[in-house]
Amino acid sequence: MKDGGAAFPIKGVNVLGFEVVEEKGMTLRDWFAGQALTMLRVGDANNARGMAERAYEIADAMLAARKEAGGE
Repeated sequence: MKDGGAAFPIKGVNVLGFEVVEEKGMTLRDWFAGQALTMLRVGDANNARGMAERAYEIADAMLAARKEAGGE
């Protein structure tokens, strides 16, 4: 499963100007899953594993919809 790439990539140059420094951060899939958690029912909080699995199911659906809409 593709993860959508970096959600908040940062590219730059070190202070000497020689080496490119890249920080990929979390994947877009992780970001989508975190956002999906905010919509899950509070009553599900006693089943953390189930909530996490559902959040990633939603994230995967979001990535698929993004691809179908012409996104990466």
